[in-house]
Amino acid sequence: MITFLETLGCSRNQVDSEIMLGKLVGAGHMITHDPTLAQVIIVNTCGFISTASDEAVDVILEMAKFKETGKCEKLIATGCLAQRYKDDENLVATLPEVDAFLGTAAIDQIVEAVENEEIKPLILFPDPNKRPFQDLSFQRELITGSYAYIKVSEGCNRKCTYCIIPKLRGTQRSRPKYDICKEAKDLVSRDVKEIILTAENTTDYGQDFQDKTGFEHVLTSLADTLGKERVRTHVWIRFLYTHPNSLTEPVMQAVKKHKNICSYYDVPIQHASSNILKKMGRPYTNEDLYALFKTIRKIDPEAVLRTTIIVGFPGESEEDFNIVMKFIEDIRFDHLGVFTYSDSEDLKSHLLKDHIPYDIAEQRHDMIMAAQAKISKTVNEKLLGKTFEVLVEENPEPGVYIGRTMFQAPEVDGITFIYANGLEIGTMVNVRITDAFEYDIAGEIA
Repeated sequence: MITFLETLGCSRNQVDSEIMLGKLVGAGHMITHDPTLAQVIIVNTCGFISTASDEAVDVILEMAKFKETGKCEKLIATGCLAQRYKDDENLVATLPEVDAFLGTAAIDQIVEAVENEEIKPLILFPDPNKRPFQDLSFQRELITGSYAYIKVSEGCNRKCTYCIIPKLRGTQRSRPKYDICKEAKDLVSRDVKEIILTAENTTDYGQDFQDKTGFEHVLTSLADTLGKERVRTHVWIRFLYTHPNSLTEPVMQAVKKHKNICSYYDVPIQHASSNILKKMGRPYTNEDLYALFKTIRKIDPEAVLRTTIIVGFPGESEEDFNIVMKFIEDIRFDHLGVFTYSDSEDLKSHLLKDHIPYDIAEQRHDMIMAAQAKISKTVNEKLLGKTFEVLVEENPEPGVYIGRTMFQAPEVDGITFIYANGLEIGTMVNVRITDAFEYDIAGEIA
């Protein structure tokens, strides 16, 4: 069967998609990047917030059209949307176009779903808490080019009131350190130049182990392993989705010690008002956050900081919002993303009082983005004249390449334009920065 897979949502979903594709290829199926040619179409959905759920439904309905205009014989919905609404009696009736629904723990059954001819619709929702870790006896089919994500754990033990992830992904389950390093070595052997560690909260790694092995041990082992394994060039190591409560000094010291670990801290604080943080179920205060970023910069003055903020959370007063604005101005993040609070009846935060009108939440969103744009432009202007190593990833037009530095994560941060000719995609080159924009930078080969 010829299969097309559309991935929505986060990096964890992307890893799941690559695992499913690997299993299908291993079973003799063919993969296409053109849905018009596919006999089977899979949509790996996101259902984290309402807008993501709406997008997932729209994509499913769009793909269903290929049953009429293309070669599609079977449409499969996998991932978080299906998992979130698995107990909804109207799920199947709402999406009659779908021939199989697979939950977040059913990706190992994708071949069964594709080859199934007897049960329609096929419904597979294993317990996420019993989901096995990735089977390394077969290779993932990489969606990305020069970088790849590795999940260091599954699930989450946190109880944030706005988040449904524990219900979708189960409780925290950390992978063995050896398993992570083995997968990284395999990816590097396939010419991957950047390994990105991901999880619901990467720095919560090991809290479910009896000896409480911390995330710093994973970083150190991986840095040492890939340092020894390098052949033609070194490999960057990056980690995303840290939690302020588990981002410890030993983790920071591990980053500082190893040059192949990007000095890049993605710390989603979600808010900076102690009042709102308490309502969110985030177990830290405004003062804790100031202390955390002060410690990062004390240990590594060159550290790059990224965060995400939620505005319009129930009960967010003008004073709470002003605290966030001041915090952003004080810390001056290199990269920052803003989300408007997304409500749903299955969230604990839905029961909170004083929900914020959408237009006010959107206004606050725009104010933070405007403030961050100025900060980002100032940060980028300080890079002018400096030379950085850049990973070359695209060649959109003659004389112009697109790449990233160690302080730019894929998909969420700005990019580096390279004015040059004859570069090879997937290589690293030294670039002297000549232009600075709000979010991107540009330069010439040094």
